[in-house]
Amino acid sequence: MNKEKVWTKDFIIVSIANFVTFLVFLLLLVIIAPYAVDKYNASTSVAGLVAGIFIIGALIGRLGTGRIIEDMGSRRVLIAGSLFFIIATALYFAAINLPLLIIIRLLHGIAFGIVSTASGTIVVQIIPGSKRGEGIGYFSMSAMLTLALGPFIGIFLIQHTNFTTIFVFNLVLAVISFAISFAVNEPAYKSPGADQAKTAKSFPMANYFELKALPLSIISLIVCLSYSGIVPFISLYTKQLQLEEIASFYFLVYAVTVLVSRPFSGRLLDVKGENFIMYPCLFIFAAGMLLFSQASHGITLLSAAILIGLGFGNFLTCAQAISIKVVPPHRLGLATSTYFIFTDLGLGAGPFLLGFLIPFTGYRGLYLLMVILILATTVLYYFLHGRKAAAK
Repeated sequence: MNKEKVWTKDFIIVSIANFVTFLVFLLLLVIIAPYAVDKYNASTSVAGLVAGIFIIGALIGRLGTGRIIEDMGSRRVLIAGSLFFIIATALYFAAINLPLLIIIRLLHGIAFGIVSTASGTIVVQIIPGSKRGEGIGYFSMSAMLTLALGPFIGIFLIQHTNFTTIFVFNLVLAVISFAISFAVNEPAYKSPGADQAKTAKSFPMANYFELKALPLSIISLIVCLSYSGIVPFISLYTKQLQLEEIASFYFLVYAVTVLVSRPFSGRLLDVKGENFIMYPCLFIFAAGMLLFSQASHGITLLSAAILIGLGFGNFLTCAQAISIKVVPPHRLGLATSTYFIFTDLGLGAGPFLLGFLIPFTGYRGLYLLMVILILATTVLYYFLHGRKAAAK
């Protein structure tokens, strides 16, 4: 019976460490664009770069982490990455100009990519194979909680204190995450066989990417790009709509929706199969984005949060579970890093690219374009994975 347990001691510890790390990430994500605009008079596109370069850094950090985990083990990588995360968090006090702030954001993102890949790998190593969808769903709830708390705390701190206090608060959280990482046990590791090692040598890219995870990773990249315009620009969008007081509650409603629905979606994925979950998630996400683009009252904005939480929030977790479903145990680290590299690319490049569109489309027009992109992604999902899943 122990083999079928999801809620083990290590699972809980890693989930807590993941929660603290993501809290730092999302708290800074929601305040850093206004910070760049207020302190350095940055344009919206440059402010989007300041926000998004963190995710590009995370992509860089993940790129080699999967391979390093195979050599060193996920626990050692988690501890080393957490120390780097502390150093990068402290560097915000040295950001005396905009280029330096961008460099610090990049370094901080690299540290985040290492830590989150290591913790994600530990979790998929300790979750029983028959409960992958359910287990990853529960684990990702630690990050989902921060989607409410991070922006909520960030907006609250912007309104009641200064940026120096915010950076101190984040540094304390980074130290806590580092301390927690020492309590994690090293998961059991199964070394690759001779044939698998030979394959990696004959195809060098296999040292950095898991090919079996690519179809869902590509789809997730586009879905994340569609979502990436919400977090960094929501404070500016809602200010334009005179709904800035509702902005923080958007994230609260979004996170509560995901927390309530995710255990069910993970279980349905394990029992009913991929298409039973993925198609509804994409259509609901598109409906939520449409409602978000037309928001003029608080109730509309919060209703959009519910739909986006049901659609986008559950899509990400289920896509991750699917992407590692057919991967051998020793490749779980690479599969996890591959998936997150693509999602990070979407979330990181998105604010920068979409920031260029805003002067031409406005915020409403931008979010309407994202509706079209999400619907197009539904067709792409069918060709890359959906029809194969239906055949099974």
